[in-house]
Amino acid sequence: MPPDSGTLGQLVQTSQQVSANRGRLAKRELLASLFLALSDAEFPLAVYYLTGALAQGRIGLGYATLKSVLPVPPAAEGRLNLAQVDRQMRRFAAIKGAGSTVLRQDLLRELLQAATVEEQNFLTRLFCGELRQGALQGTVLEAVAEATQVPDALLRRALMLHGELAEVAQLARDGGTAALAAIAPTTFRPLQPMLADTAVSAHAAVQRHGTTLLEFKLDGARVQMHKRGAQIRVYSRRLNDVTSAVPEIVSLGERLGVEEAILDGETLALRGDGKPQPFQTTMRRFGRRLNVETMRSSLPLSVFFFDCMYLDGEDLTGLPTLERISRLRGFVQPTHLLPQLVTGDGIEARAFLARALAAGHEGILAKSTTAPYAAGSRGSDWLKVKPVHTLDLVVLAAEWGHGRRRGWLSNLHLGARDSASGEFVMLGKTFKGLTDEMLRWQTEVLQQLTVREEGNTVFVKPALVVEIACNDIQTSPQYPAGMTLRFARVKQYRSDKKPHEADTLETVRALHAQATQS
Repeated sequence: MPPDSGTLGQLVQTSQQVSANRGRLAKRELLASLFLALSDAEFPLAVYYLTGALAQGRIGLGYATLKSVLPVPPAAEGRLNLAQVDRQMRRFAAIKGAGSTVLRQDLLRELLQAATVEEQNFLTRLFCGELRQGALQGTVLEAVAEATQVPDALLRRALMLHGELAEVAQLARDGGTAALAAIAPTTFRPLQPMLADTAVSAHAAVQRHGTTLLEFKLDGARVQMHKRGAQIRVYSRRLNDVTSAVPEIVSLGERLGVEEAILDGETLALRGDGKPQPFQTTMRRFGRRLNVETMRSSLPLSVFFFDCMYLDGEDLTGLPTLERISRLRGFVQPTHLLPQLVTGDGIEARAFLARALAAGHEGILAKSTTAPYAAGSRGSDWLKVKPVHTLDLVVLAAEWGHGRRRGWLSNLHLGARDSASGEFVMLGKTFKGLTDEMLRWQTEVLQQLTVREEGNTVFVKPALVVEIACNDIQTSPQYPAGMTLRFARVKQYRSDKKPHEADTLETVRALHAQATQS
């Protein structure tokens, strides 16, 4: 007999069935059946938990706290419901001050004592960020669409504009299609940024799109500027408000001759000769402790806009690329726009790439001239082209070093995201390219993200994105994807990117196929 509606046991049972089932359609139907059985209050909680998140966000509950209370004798039978779990998490998040560590341990122990073995396993993986069960955002979104009878495309658009799946799911349940259709870009509510796949060459990118919009690819910090009258807000790639750190962008926004706008762009520090500073130098402007005026004087930022998603009350996200760029050029000075070229000629594309590299930039972006702004998604409508293959991968584990690196977590286990399952699939290891400063930093951070240890290897929550350069992708039976990175080396950590923005396994497979055919 299945557990009653709303119990943690029912959610765990569904989670186990989803994990055991490889078919995306079957996963969706299992999740939709669960959602239909839940109350209005339980529904968003289930969406949070099945996507590996808590309604309270990050509350400082991880491996160290769990390790301090485990093992906890499990309950013989399940009696927890989702509301009880949420209530305990709200209590946990509210704890502050002296004695907070002991109080958190007591609350956690109390919760786990009321859970069965299966429920304990689910909760500990949820708290540590290890809940990679094939029921992450994409599949859950499809199940929400089925359970609420709203079009999948409309739900995706609402998520793109709103940003929080559980809240969008609740809107779909409460108001259906009409509620989702009413969601529009709003200033000061940042949109998920549109992302790019990778092409092996400029010629390949043009072949893919035909007539293509090419633009310089800068190695800076992605920014989204929102303007409403005299009010300006600037958001980072991770959608954090960074307005106070970038007065140069605020000043520029104040001078734009429009009332309302949402713009996508890139900011970076330039050298005296006009070439870009390294990415990590630019990111010093976004540190936690800043004397902004001193930093502005010693490390001024330049900003270049390349897209306009909203303008004076009009949603532009559904318009084709060239129309959005035309609107952008109508009110932004050329000195704050990226160099661009529209062409269908592979030779012209290669010359444009050479021009970008000569200017000190890392490559070019090739964009479909007819594509809408698909916020939050990575696809072939935007393709990045670089002379050296680089991939944004997620650190899955690290090994303690030997010799000169003894005492540091060194050899990184690297994974790409499988968009079908939501899991990260290992592609290889590397310790090359790591400076002493990187080693010190990653050892400290990875220990905070630890979920378990096996011998010399520390497995971590998949939270850190690292940019990896490699010569090519080669076939390898040693790794689960059947591929590995050849001569992989660390280029830099990408603190501005979230794990779901990492390159997908499908992108890596496409690069492997292209390299094999060339």
